[in-house]
Amino acid sequence: MDAVTSKAKPSKGKIGNANIEAKREAYYARISKMDLAPLWKVLKDIIPAEPKTVCAPAIWHFKDVKASIHEAGGLITAEEAQRRVLVIENPNLRGKSRVTQSLYAGYQLIMPGEVAPPHRHSASAIRFILDGGGAYTQVDGEKTIMNSGDFVTTPHWTMHDHGNASKEPMIWLDVLDVPTVNFFETSFYEHFENEKQNTRREDQDSLARFGSGVLPDGTDTSLNRSPIINYPYAKMKPVLDRLVKAGDVDPRHGARVRYANPFNGGWVMPTMGANLAMLPKGFKGKEYRSTDSAIFVCQEGEGTTKVAGQTFEWGPKDLFIIPSWMKYSHQAKKDSVLFSISDRPAQELLGIWREQA
Repeated sequence: MDAVTSKAKPSKGKIGNANIEAKREAYYARISKMDLAPLWKVLKDIIPAEPKTVCAPAIWHFKDVKASIHEAGGLITAEEAQRRVLVIENPNLRGKSRVTQSLYAGYQLIMPGEVAPPHRHSASAIRFILDGGGAYTQVDGEKTIMNSGDFVTTPHWTMHDHGNASKEPMIWLDVLDVPTVNFFETSFYEHFENEKQNTRREDQDSLARFGSGVLPDGTDTSLNRSPIINYPYAKMKPVLDRLVKAGDVDPRHGARVRYANPFNGGWVMPTMGANLAMLPKGFKGKEYRSTDSAIFVCQEGEGTTKVAGQTFEWGPKDLFIIPSWMKYSHQAKKDSVLFSISDRPAQELLGIWREQA
């Protein structure tokens, strides 16, 4: 046997050199000075086999946070703060003003007689009304009175202000796509000096114009977001009741509707989509997961949600988070209504949304 054939051959795909690791580390150090890095060191982290969320599932019980929300009312005015909001932070994303990787959420408080002055921004926003009734949001000249369970939209770059002419404080959930907008570094903001904008259209005008099965002649239906400002709970709840009565109850989600853009049947916004679902008493949902991280709020009822080995017990106005690709299932102790919102529309537009029943 000659000397060449007697030598041990390196295994396929590997460089046979006892000092290779030291050489590699020296190489990495050299290229780092040129702001370069080896893909093979991070490939499994940046392109994992399946989603690996950094978010934690979490729940906020309204009875635990309500006093702290009201306390803010005695510390700073709506005018000083512009928006008196307690940011809801995911436990794994503290300090980043995020409830999920793509969404911001917060509890907003407006006291009787207050006005939160008008502004607009690149980020889109929604309000889901939690506590109180009679305050208003005004969006591009349409004033809508808000009550518990109402779903109010503030599309990107629309002027909006809030006011409370009622005799009780109002608390609602804000959800914005701020982290998504900031990821693209495309945020703009404009504050208006006027205390409030001029009202051109009254409460539920946009719902009557665009959500009644007819459209005014000349309506531009190419808009990629809903023209409706307020989807009142008083009008949405009867739809859920009809679905339950007819037996249209999904084994995972219950009797669920999607807040829709009446122009095209799509989601209300290109970056955020919302649903409202009724879980009949005794409902035991099948396990489900999807790539969109979702915020859930109990509008009425009582139940539990199992996620990642935890069981969240929820009741009216409680809020909980289901991170991306975590399996979960709902159970209802009594007839219950759950509101939910996520970044599913953005994922669908990018072609990356996936679900598993």
